[in-house]
Amino acid sequence: MLETSGLTVGNRIEDISLALEPGTITAICGPNGAGKSTLLEAMAGLLSPDSGTVSLGGTDLSQIKPRERAKRLGYLPQAHEIAWDVSVRSLVALGRMPHGDTLAGPVDAALDAVDAAQFAERRAQTLSGGETARVLLARVLAGQPEWILADEPLAALDIAHQLALIRHLSATAGRGVGVVVVLHDLAHAMNHADRVIVLDRGKIAAEGACENALDQRVVERVWGVPARWIGDPGARALITG
Repeated sequence: MLETSGLTVGNRIEDISLALEPGTITAICGPNGAGKSTLLEAMAGLLSPDSGTVSLGGTDLSQIKPRERAKRLGYLPQAHEIAWDVSVRSLVALGRMPHGDTLAGPVDAALDAVDAAQFAERRAQTLSGGETARVLLARVLAGQPEWILADEPLAALDIAHQLALIRHLSATAGRGVGVVVVLHDLAHAMNHADRVIVLDRGKIAAEGACENALDQRVVERVWGVPARWIGDPGARALITG
């Protein structure tokens, strides 16, 4: 289990307490500036809280050695930047660094998962924005972490690759991996997450099952727009305005 208790970071998030279950997809949603990325970074151990704790499997994250933490938590940042002009395969293999190996099996599986095997030998800095986003996620997947923490992983992808990636994350969660994703697309959260956390001005505005956390009244209150859901469960669309 990945838990936070009274988590506060500056004036960006305040008193966040959560208990996230492995084997599920949790979507973090909210308006711009709500604290979504800050919460994810704190859960990954990349930000030190001013107060409160983050724990993994009952152990305070600060007490887990960095290498062990890197094995167990795979973090994908919002910024899609590649610093080295290496091959795509070599870049994805970096996800194995915490394990001290470059096993081909996990690397190939990760490339296949994001539909990137066909350009595995290309130079990473020649990729398009969408290709880069997929390859950086593959680097996380190659590490076979217990938890995947991804900040807007769908932002640069076309519709087909968005759906393919969501289905892969669902299958990954089905194998017992915990998945936490920041999403701006509320329909994707409604249709594919097991649980939604809605942040507003650094605090939890709603959380729980998708139908409750993204209820029409919540969307109207937090995002400040008229809204209604249409369609059947699993294929909902949000109409605004």
